[in-house]
Amino acid sequence: MNADPLRVLVVDDQELVRLGFRLILERAGLEVVGEAGDGLEAVELVREHRPDVVLMDIRMARLDGVEATRRIGELVGPRPRVLVLTTFDLDEYVYNAVRAGASGFLLKDVPPDDLVHAVRVVARGESMLAPTLIARLLDRFTARPPVAERPAELAELTDRELEIARLVARGLSNAEIGARLFLSEATVKTYVSRLLAKLHLRDRVQVAVLAYRTGLVPLD
Repeated sequence: MNADPLRVLVVDDQELVRLGFRLILERAGLEVVGEAGDGLEAVELVREHRPDVVLMDIRMARLDGVEATRRIGELVGPRPRVLVLTTFDLDEYVYNAVRAGASGFLLKDVPPDDLVHAVRVVARGESMLAPTLIARLLDRFTARPPVAERPAELAELTDRELEIARLVARGLSNAEIGARLFLSEATVKTYVSRLLAKLHLRDRVQVAVLAYRTGLVPLD
């Protein structure tokens, strides 16, 4: 018996953009449970349909994607993963969306196969990281210490945990990290959970942001 398809809510203030994403997702076998043209409508549709993933535009009337992401994160009960859609000229909005609880972000001109892949990645609890965008954001909006220093925020991490944090920041999945370090996927998952607990972070996106901000991973 086949598993139920992933359920996606598409949020964008342009109807043609929403239609395009719907066609891409439905052709890949995903279910689009609704479309919203602004953040207020998005929050209401999340309450009504409880999708697995929300594709969230940033700049919209009435309520933008940053505040909508924050409100979705505060809902009682199962909450969807939020995947932010952006363009390079809206860097500050993306950074704020990640801080508000987004699980990742993509450029709006993402190829169809990459969009579908990203939705599936965040739906299974991982984060869709775009290292080049993270690096660009942090280069613009944060001060970074010399790479040789170990910031106080990372002082409690072991060498192995630091190594795994670097690979998480580079966008590698648990399976990819395990293959590189000759560890089982379950072991990597345990390390990542320990990282989150020690650093008091919510998810892999926040690990990546911290790794770039502190200089643990150098900007390319």
